[in-house]
Amino acid sequence: MVHKNIDAQKLKHMFMVGAQNLEANKAKVDALNVFPVPDGDTGTNMNLTLQAVLKAFERGPADTVTQVVQLVASGSLMGARGNSGVILSQLFRGFSRYLDKKENIDAKDFAHALSAGVDTAYKAVGRPVEGTILTVAKESAKAAQASARASDDLVAMMESVVSQAEKTLARTPDMLPVLKRAGVVDAGGQGLVFVYRGFLAVLKGQEIPFSVPAPAARTQVTTAPRPALAVSSEIEFLYCTEFLLLKPSVDEMNLRAALESHGDSLLVVGDEEIIKVHVHTNHPGLALEVAMEHGELSGIKIENMKEQHQHTHWAEEMAAGPIPGEGKTVGVVAVVAGDGLAEVYRSLGVDVVVEGGQTMNPSTEDLAEAVNRLPCDEVIILPNNKNIVMAAEQVRYISGKTVRVVASHTIPQGLAALLSYEPEPDSVDKMVASMQRRMGEVKTGQVTYAVKTYKSDVGDVSEGDILGLANGNIAAIGRDNYAVSLQLLDSMVTEDDGVISLFYGEDISEGEARRLADAIEERFPQCQLDFCDGGQPFYYYIFSVE
Repeated sequence: MVHKNIDAQKLKHMFMVGAQNLEANKAKVDALNVFPVPDGDTGTNMNLTLQAVLKAFERGPADTVTQVVQLVASGSLMGARGNSGVILSQLFRGFSRYLDKKENIDAKDFAHALSAGVDTAYKAVGRPVEGTILTVAKESAKAAQASARASDDLVAMMESVVSQAEKTLARTPDMLPVLKRAGVVDAGGQGLVFVYRGFLAVLKGQEIPFSVPAPAARTQVTTAPRPALAVSSEIEFLYCTEFLLLKPSVDEMNLRAALESHGDSLLVVGDEEIIKVHVHTNHPGLALEVAMEHGELSGIKIENMKEQHQHTHWAEEMAAGPIPGEGKTVGVVAVVAGDGLAEVYRSLGVDVVVEGGQTMNPSTEDLAEAVNRLPCDEVIILPNNKNIVMAAEQVRYISGKTVRVVASHTIPQGLAALLSYEPEPDSVDKMVASMQRRMGEVKTGQVTYAVKTYKSDVGDVSEGDILGLANGNIAAIGRDNYAVSLQLLDSMVTEDDGVISLFYGEDISEGEARRLADAIEERFPQCQLDFCDGGQPFYYYIFSVE
């Protein structure tokens, strides 16, 4: 079958099947985790990013190529989770920008769009690394260009894309030693291959069986169900209102200004063809009337927030307590997992805690909504996980506030940064620089478990082993978290260190933690020991050493 053009419905179908194929294979992508700790969520993050595109298709019209690609761009941006999800969203953002205004897409258009996506993604990544999803996307886009020059057959072009993507994926271990050591290909690249295979199946008129296999059983730390939190009736703005403004006669900035007085948690993102609006208001009709003055409305959704309990932990806590950030010049949003750790962060000035972290990466939209609930014009985000930094960075482009990301990779780094935080600083730039400097002065220790075999610099790891990580690197291996914790601290603490903070996780009893604390005080008498029930999942212990 020869395809020379792709219309809006075909393009939409390609993204739907690409997303379905990724969802059916996300466990396979997750299993390609390089490091043996429980953070193999690349497939999950990419899948959730594309599921946001499918939800965007449900909310807005997708009758033209322009409408389809705009929904792809906005949906993937707002739903982006983890580094892999953000990179995927940037690939599709550049792809969509190139195809905007097209009525039908030919082979050359599609090939150029893939290349535009690659350019956008490389620019979005501060330090691009070859041997990743970026390389797979780049080499397959080159194959598309070559095919389009030789033929106008879209099927042949997409076959060359998939073929090159698979070949490049197979070579990723030769480009990245860490992949070769783990005996895997790049997870993000594998996820992209599944998406492209879905695209090809649509063009060839093939069906892909979408039976999602049950995940293999493995030893893991489980998160106990949290009790439902009561939602206070004292909600300032009752109705969560979302809609699309089609062919707007106003730009994002002016529309945002017109809506600011009607509520809070305002998000306005889009372009000259379509703008998505999200606002919490007591008068949805007034907000809609303001927008109607500038274009046609679509995808209207109004929900009573008293009925939206158990959506996200931070939404519940903000509905119930004092107004976060009130009276501050600069507010703070932090990503934290564990009730005890969340309380520690709040005590140091954090206004909103977004629940998340290892294996639970919040989306760009989650973070943007948290930022926009604050009355402060300037907000700092502490991601506390390297896989959340890129999603946090994207908030700058969709929030009406000035957003700064202090790129903490761990809970201790975030806590150290907060020691330099001031709610009303003389200079925000100087304060942020001080936060970043303090963050670099702390050492992070983490005790977790292995989810796979692995050859490390300190010995072979077997599935189920207890691992001690010093600043992210394996420093201790054993079968007992008490012994591994002491071995880990032996490798981290020097005579210059004076403070050790111990946060014990949800699977550790207070008695176990106190036994370890007593041993630490005896072993390192020169250090003050701080002791806290962090309640964090996945990590038996988290240590901060200063």
